[in-house]
Formats: sequence, C-alpha cells, structure tokens
Amino acid sequence: MPKVSGLAMGILSILAGILVIWMPGLLAWIVGIYLIVIGILAIIAVAK
Repeated sequence: MPKVSGLAMGILSILAGILVIWMPGLLAWIVGIYLIVIGILAIIAVAK
C-alpha cells in the first residue's frame, strides 16, 4: 500500500468533506465501496 504524506491526506480529506457536503448521497456510496474493498482485502489476506 502506498505511503501517503500528511499534506496529501489533509488535501484529500478536505476534498472528500466538500464532496460529502455538496452531494450527501455520495457518502453512502463511498462507505459502501470502502467496506467492500476492505472485505475483499481481508479475504485475500486470510487466503494467503
């Protein structure tokens, strides 16, 4: 997994916050996709 600097993480967080405020329905999609990706990564890690 790539290492993300504090500045990049701050900028990404601000942009994500603006998008969520602008499009509240987007939050559900982001959380859903995040949970699916984390689940897939966990299954792959267990399978190794």
